[in-house]
Amino acid sequence: MSRRTTAPTQPWLKPGVFAGAIVPLLALLVRARGGDLGANPIAEALNELGLMALVFLLASLACTPLKALFGWVWPIRLRRMLGLFAFFYAFLHALTYAALDQRWNLRAVLTDVTKRGFIALGFVAFLLLSPLAATSSAFAVRRLGFVRWKRLHRLTYVAGVLAVLHFLWRVKLDLSEPLVYSFTLALLFVARLFAGPSAFRSPRA
Repeated sequence: MSRRTTAPTQPWLKPGVFAGAIVPLLALLVRARGGDLGANPIAEALNELGLMALVFLLASLACTPLKALFGWVWPIRLRRMLGLFAFFYAFLHALTYAALDQRWNLRAVLTDVTKRGFIALGFVAFLLLSPLAATSSAFAVRRLGFVRWKRLHRLTYVAGVLAVLHFLWRVKLDLSEPLVYSFTLALLFVARLFAGPSAFRSPRA
C-alpha cells in the first residue's frame, strides 16, 4: 500500500522526454548522411546543435518557475535531465566547431575566441555549463551542501543570458528568432521574481 502512494507518477515522462531529446540529433545525423544539410553543412550543423542547446537550457530554467507559479511537480523531475541535455548539445556544438569547422587548429580557435565577440560569449557560456553538469547529481548536492550548490547553479541564468546574446550577435539579418528566445528568458526572470525566493528551495529533480 505504501509503495503505491510513494511510487512516482507518470513513469513514461522521463523516458519520453529522453527519447524526444535525442530525436533532433538523430534527424541531424540522417540529414548529414544523406547530404541534406545545404551548401554549408558544417554551419547548418553548428546552428542546429547550438539552437538545441539553447532550447534545453531555457526549458531547464522554466521548470522551477512552473512549479512555483502553477504548483506543477512534474517539471522538477525533468529539470536535471533537461539541463544535462543542454550541456550535451552545447558540447556537440563546441566539438563540431573545433573538430569540423576549425579542424582542431587550436590557434585559430583561440583567435576566434579573443577577436570575435559572439564566439567569446558562447565559449564562456559553455564553460559555465560544464561545472553545472558535473554537479547536477544528488551526490553533488550533498557533497557541496545545498547553499553552495544553489549559489553555483545560479550561474545557469548567467549561461542563459550569454547563450541568448551569443545567438543575437551571431544572427546578422533576421533577428526574430533570437528575439523570441530573449523574450522567453526575460519572462523566466520575471517569473522567478514573482514566485519569490521561498519557491526555489528544493534542489531535487
